Amino acid sequence: MTRKVHTVTPDMSLAEAIRFLKRHKVSNAPVVEDDAEGHRLLVGFLSEGDCLEHLSNEVFFGSPAPRQTVKTMMKRHPVCVEPEMDIFTLASIFVNHRYRHLPVAAEGRLLGIVSRSDILHALNGFYQEAFKERKSKKFPPNLAEIINHRFILKR
Repeated sequence: MTRKVHTVTPDMSLAEAIRFLKRHKVSNAPVVEDDAEGHRLLVGFLSEGDCLEHLSNEVFFGSPAPRQTVKTMMKRHPVCVEPEMDIFTLASIFVNHRYRHLPVAAEGRLLGIVSRSDILHALNGFYQEAFKERKSKKFPPNLAEIINHRFILKR
């Protein structure tokens, strides 16, 4: 999981959002608002696809009224994962729904973002260790150990 996440705010314009994604070389960004205590609350998720859809509509149909902002383009109530979710549940979500990135949140607060690549790397590391051990012992893997392998947020 990446804790240092590039985020956008709901009031950013379409042009600002596109510049932001290009400048940071990211294909998506969580949309956050700060609460009274300074915590980043996740309010949506914006992707290059969302920007492309609205930009092409704006170019083709002319300037819409009202102007497009992150708030009007973002996916509200994005699919999120929790920091204590096990790695196989995460892998299943990524495989079955074709997501590339998912926000990690707890109680509405953004904690980070996890990518399909992060899960692949973690699962492959576990596989490599288990394979080495299996090779030397010639025993089947302990499935309870694998299933209980958690993707836990380290604070």
